[in-house]
Amino acid sequence: MQAVRERLYGELLDPSQVDALDVVMAEGACRMRRLAEALRVDASTATRAVDRLERAGLVAREPAGEDGRAVVVRPTTAGRALHGRLMARRRAMLLEVLAQFDPAERELLADLLERLVAGVDRYAAGSRPG
Repeated sequence: MQAVRERLYGELLDPSQVDALDVVMAEGACRMRRLAEALRVDASTATRAVDRLERAGLVAREPAGEDGRAVVVRPTTAGRALHGRLMARRRAMLLEVLAQFDPAERELLADLLERLVAGVDRYAAGSRPG
């Protein structure tokens, strides 16, 4: 998977930056705490990723209105543009890979992947299968 990520993003961003930009784009704007939760990392790891994205001009931080200590992270125009290019690369890669499967296999794969993610989420939450 590292080779795939390197091929998709290598010259643009490192994996932690891509993940952070994905969350910020999905949320539109989010607090650092929410970003860390979504990434399933501690606050300092999320902060380092945002620091690098901010230096690259891809996100901007602003104070959250009601709490002077809280910070909201928003994508910049450059961040939205880069994210669009990254999404196009992902789509192209997935189409190429999935073209090797017939429709029934793709449907089965989607079901299995959903079950896998649900199982990982349950495990991460501390639940055990019944």
